[in-house]
Amino acid sequence: MKNPISYNRNKPDLIPEGFRKTTQFLLPEYKPAQAEGNYDIYPSFHLPDNLIYTGYEALAGAFLEHHVIIIDGYQGIFFEDFIRRISLILGNHGKKVKLVNISDHLKSPSVIDELISPSVGNNDQQFGKKSDLMLEDFFDLSRIRRIKPDDQSGINIIAGPGAALSGWHGLLVCVDIPKNEIQFRARAGSVTNLGSPLSSDPKEMYRRSYFVDWNVLNRHKEKIIRNIDIFVDGQRHDSPVWISGEVFRMAMGAISKNLLRVRPWFEPGVWGGTWIRDNIPGLNKETQNYAWSFELISPENGILLESSEKLLEASFDTLMYLEGRSVLGDCYDRFLNEFPIRFDFLDTIDGGNLSIQCHPRPEYIKEHFGENFTQEETYYILDSREDSVVFLGFTNNIDPEKFRNKLEKSISGSKPVKIEKFVQRHRSKKHDMFLIPYGTIHGSGKNNLVLEISSTPYIFTFKLYDWLRPDLDGKPRPLNIKRGMDNLYFDRKGDYVNQKLISHAVLTGKGDGWELWHLPTHETHLYDVHRYRISKSVSIKTEDKCHVLNAVEGSSIIVKTKNGMRQVINYAETFIIPAAAESYTIINSSDKEVMVVKAFVK
Repeated sequence: MKNPISYNRNKPDLIPEGFRKTTQFLLPEYKPAQAEGNYDIYPSFHLPDNLIYTGYEALAGAFLEHHVIIIDGYQGIFFEDFIRRISLILGNHGKKVKLVNISDHLKSPSVIDELISPSVGNNDQQFGKKSDLMLEDFFDLSRIRRIKPDDQSGINIIAGPGAALSGWHGLLVCVDIPKNEIQFRARAGSVTNLGSPLSSDPKEMYRRSYFVDWNVLNRHKEKIIRNIDIFVDGQRHDSPVWISGEVFRMAMGAISKNLLRVRPWFEPGVWGGTWIRDNIPGLNKETQNYAWSFELISPENGILLESSEKLLEASFDTLMYLEGRSVLGDCYDRFLNEFPIRFDFLDTIDGGNLSIQCHPRPEYIKEHFGENFTQEETYYILDSREDSVVFLGFTNNIDPEKFRNKLEKSISGSKPVKIEKFVQRHRSKKHDMFLIPYGTIHGSGKNNLVLEISSTPYIFTFKLYDWLRPDLDGKPRPLNIKRGMDNLYFDRKGDYVNQKLISHAVLTGKGDGWELWHLPTHETHLYDVHRYRISKSVSIKTEDKCHVLNAVEGSSIIVKTKNGMRQVINYAETFIIPAAAESYTIINSSDKEVMVVKAFVK
C-alpha cells in the first residue's frame, strides 16, 4: 500500500498550458450584462446575495476548523493541483496537512480495462453498452478502509473521485464539472478517463465517458448528494466557485417548483451554419460555424445559480437526484432520474446537408447499448430559406437491397449517391413539423434552423450516407450502414410520409388572447407537442406533467409561476416548467403575436 502523500509546496503549477481545446469561452465568474430582448447564453436562477463564494483562499478558510475533510468529485477535475493549492493556504495558516489521494488505490489499469470490456471492449468507433458498474468496483476497498485519519492535530484530507468510499466522517465536499468542459479537456489531452493512466483519442475518451465513466460517477454522486457540506464548481481551475450544501439543496428545491433554463452550449460541425453565430450574442464569432446549440440535453447540460452576480454551474443530474419527482410528476416512476425530453438546434443556414440517417428501435437500443428508451425525434422548423428541404421517408418504389448496394458501393468506390432516388425531399417552411419516429430514414437539408424535439438519447445516429465528406478533423465520418439497415422501416414510404410523418396542426382550444394548437406526433413517440398563439396571455396548468417549451415566434414573453417566479424568455430560448410548479402564465410583452411550443410526455 502506498503511503499517504504530501504535496511539495515548491512544485510548479500542475495544469498544462492549453488545458482545454475549444473555441468556446469559459464560463465567466460574474454574469455579463444582458441586452434586453437578446438570447441569454448564461441563464441563471437567482439566489439572495452573498451565497456563492469564489477562490481557494475562501474555500480553504472554510476548512480551517475541520479535522477531517473528504473531497469527492468528478473525473476531469485537476485534483492534484486543487489540493496542492488548498494545502499551501492551510500551511500558511499554520496547519499540518495529511493528504490521501484516493486514486492511488484504484485497481490496476489492466484490471479496470477487463472490468469495463463488456461496455467498450469492442472495435466500434462510436458505440458501447451502458455500464452497470459501481464506483466501488474500480477500487481496492480493503486497502482504502485500512486508511485512517490521524488522531493528532492537523487536517486530514482524502481527495479524488470516490473519496467518500473511505468511510471517513468529516466535512464532505463535492467538486463538479460540466460535461462539455470534460470534453474540451479531453480534446487537449489534459485529463484521462476513470482509472486510465494516460489520455487517448478524444472520440474514444468520449465513448468511454458516455458508456462507463459518467454512469459510474453519477451513481456515486446520487448516493452522496444529500449529505454534501460544500458543492464546488471546478471548471475554473484557478478560482473555484462554491456554495454550502444546505443552500445548494434549497436552490434545487426552489427550481423544481418554478421555472428553469439550462445553460446551453454550442459546437461547430461539418454541416454547420451561420444562424446561431449571427443571432445569438456573446459567442465566439471566430468559430468557423455553429452546427448545434445544445438547448437541453440533460446528461450534459448544467444549471447556473447566481448570487451577487457570481455564477456557479451544477450538472442537471444533481437536480434530478434531489428533486426528480417534483420535476417529472406523473412520469417519474417510468423514467426515475432520466429526464425524458431533449431540445436542441441544428443550424444548416448557409451550411450543408446532415447525413442521411436513422435511429434504433427500442429493443435494439436496449440490447446493444443498454438504453432504457430510444431516440425518436421531430424537426420543428424555426427558420428556413427559400430552397430549404428535409429528407424524410422512402420513395414509393424503394428496393432495400438496391439501396444497401448503392450505399456500400459509394464507400468502396467513393461515388456519390443520388439520394433522391431513394429518399423523399420535402420543402420545409418556418413552423413546419416533421415526425421522425425510430427506424425512419431522414436528415435535414441545408438552409434550415431546426428545433429538434426529441426523447433524450442523443448519440445513437446511424449514418447511412454522408455526402462523401470528411469530418472537421479531416478524418472520415464513420458510417453505420449495417446498423441502419437492421433498424429501418422500409414501409415508411410514398403517401405514408405525408399522412403520418408530417404533423398537421389542429385547433383544440381558444380564449381571450390565445389559441392552443395540437401538433400531433407519431403514434410511437413518447411525447406530444402543443403550440400556443398568444396575443395577450394564457394560463396553463401542468396537470402533474413536466413541460419543455421554446419561444418560436416573437421577441419575448414573460412567464410567471404560481409560486411567484417571474422571468423574461426571449425568442428561441428553451425553458422547463417542472410538474410541481402546478401552473404558470405566459404573457405577451410585445405588440405582435407570439408563439410557444410545448412538449410533454404522453
